[in-house]
Amino acid sequence: MEVTINTDTLITLASLLAAFTSLGGVIVWWIKFIERDKRQDQELKAIRKEQTLICYGLLACLKGLKEQGCNGPVTEAMNKMEKHLNQAAHDEET
Repeated sequence: MEVTINTDTLITLASLLAAFTSLGGVIVWWIKFIERDKRQDQELKAIRKEQTLICYGLLACLKGLKEQGCNGPVTEAMNKMEKHLNQAAHDEET
């Protein structure tokens, strides 16, 4: 049995190798993209939790100012903050 390698065989092998390499590159890119997306979702969840805590702290400060007799913008800001927190809490449930 004699094996002969001609230019057509080499061209076919090279095109198959290029196709598999390209497909492998796309698969690796897609896996990295999914992992990065998951990591960003976790980071955003942590940021939202931190912002919620900051809002509750700010609301507590506004309530303290109102108890001390501050009125006007303090009451308005407190009402807006409570409305925002209520809407955000209902948006999280869905």
